[in-house]
Amino acid sequence: MTETLAGMSPLENVAQAAKKERVTPAEAERSAVRELVKAARARGEDLTGPHGLLKTITKTVLESALEEEMREHVGYDKHAVEGRNGGNSRNGTRTKTVLTDNAGPVQVEMPRDRDGTFEPVIVKKRQRRLSDVDAVVLSLYARGLTTGEISAHFAEVYGASVSKDTVSRITDKVLEDMQAWSSRPLQRVYAAIFIDAIVVKVRDGQVGNQPFYAAIGVDLSGHRDVLGLWAGAGGGESAKFWMSVLTDLKNRGVADVFFVVCDGLKGLPDSVNAVFPAAIVQACIIHLIRGTFRYASKRYWEQLAKDLRRIYTAPTAAAAWAAFEELEEKWGKPYPAIPKLWRAAWEQFTPFLDYDLEIRKVLCSTNAIESLNARYRRAVNAKGHFPTEAAALKTLYLVTRSLDPTGTGQGRWVTRWKPALNAFAVTFADRMPAAENL
Repeated sequence: MTETLAGMSPLENVAQAAKKERVTPAEAERSAVRELVKAARARGEDLTGPHGLLKTITKTVLESALEEEMREHVGYDKHAVEGRNGGNSRNGTRTKTVLTDNAGPVQVEMPRDRDGTFEPVIVKKRQRRLSDVDAVVLSLYARGLTTGEISAHFAEVYGASVSKDTVSRITDKVLEDMQAWSSRPLQRVYAAIFIDAIVVKVRDGQVGNQPFYAAIGVDLSGHRDVLGLWAGAGGGESAKFWMSVLTDLKNRGVADVFFVVCDGLKGLPDSVNAVFPAAIVQACIIHLIRGTFRYASKRYWEQLAKDLRRIYTAPTAAAAWAAFEELEEKWGKPYPAIPKLWRAAWEQFTPFLDYDLEIRKVLCSTNAIESLNARYRRAVNAKGHFPTEAAALKTLYLVTRSLDPTGTGQGRWVTRWKPALNAFAVTFADRMPAAENL
C-alpha cells in the first residue's frame, strides 16, 4: 500500500494521473481510491475492520503527513545527501498506536530527530486518540451507557481497547465545565421559569431515591435555557429545597420573574413567593393533562383531551369552572381521581386565565420542562442506578448539553416570540426593562 505502480507513493500516482489525463487532483484522488477499492475486493480483502483497506489508507495518510512535517522541520527529504553532517538529522522512527473514529486503532511509524525538537502536529506527542473519540464517549455516556458498556462498544465496533478508567477520565473532563455552567451569571428578568424535579436511584451505601432539580428560563428575547441542575436530599421533591434553588438563581443575577410554572407540590407557592414576591405561581398545564390521562383508560384519551381543552382555553376563570363541572359530571364517576386532581390544583391553575392569549401560549403550550425530563428519564432508565451523586449529575449535565444540537428548535421558538413579547410589555409595563436592555 505504501508503494504502488512504478515504485511511486499513492500521492505521486495521483499527481501523475492528474497530469496525464488533464483532470483535477480531486478527480484523480477519487479515481485512485476507486481503483484501490476494486483491487482490495478482487483480493477478497475487507474494506473496514481490523485489517481492512480503510485502516491501511489511514495509516498511509498519517505517515505521509508526518514525513512531510519532518521534512519541513529538518529541511531536507528523506535519504537526501544534503542532510549529511548538516546539524539536526533524522533518527529513525518509533511505532505508536492511535485510536481513530472510523478505522479503530492504527499503528503508525512516528519519525524522530536527533535533537528531539520535532513536534508533530497531525499526531501530537502523547496523543493517543485522534478526531472526536472523546465526543463519541461523551455522547454515549449522555445516552445512558455505562463506562463498561462504552468500553465494550469500542471493542466491538472499532476493535479497540478503551478501558473503563479511560472512559471515566474522559467524562470527568466535563466536571469543570459543569461547575462553570452551574455558577454562570443569568439574565436579570425572565418572562417565565419552569421548574421540576426528577427522582434518580443513587447508591449511597444502598440504592435509594434521590431528587435532582432542574429549571428552564424563558428570557425576554424568547430564548429558552436550562438555568441549572441541583442534587437534592431525601427520597422525594421538597418545597424547602426549591427555596434554596430559587435563592441560587437570585444570587446569580435573577431579580424578577413574571411567572414560575411548577407542579402541585404542597408548600411550593410559598417558597416561590418568599424569593420572588411579585412572581405569579402557575400550575403546569402539561402536568395536569398528563396526570389526567394517567388515571383514564387510553381508549378515552381523545374524548378527555377535547373536554380538557374547553377548560384551559376558556375565556375566563368562571367559564373554565363551568367546563370543569361538566367534565366532573361526565368522568367523575368512572374516574374519581381526575376531578380530585384538578380541584387540588385549581388555585394555581387559574392565574394564567386572566392574561392575554399570547402569554397563555407561552405558559400553556411550552412543553420544554416535560421534554427535558423525558430526555433525562431515558438516560437514567438506561443506567438503572448511579454509583454516586456526582455520576448522576454528570449524566444529566451531558444530556442537557446535547439538547437541540443544531439550534433549529430555539430558532423556531424565537421567531414566534414577538407577539408574546408585546403582550408581556403591556401587561408588565412597570416591571419590563427599557427597550434597549432587551
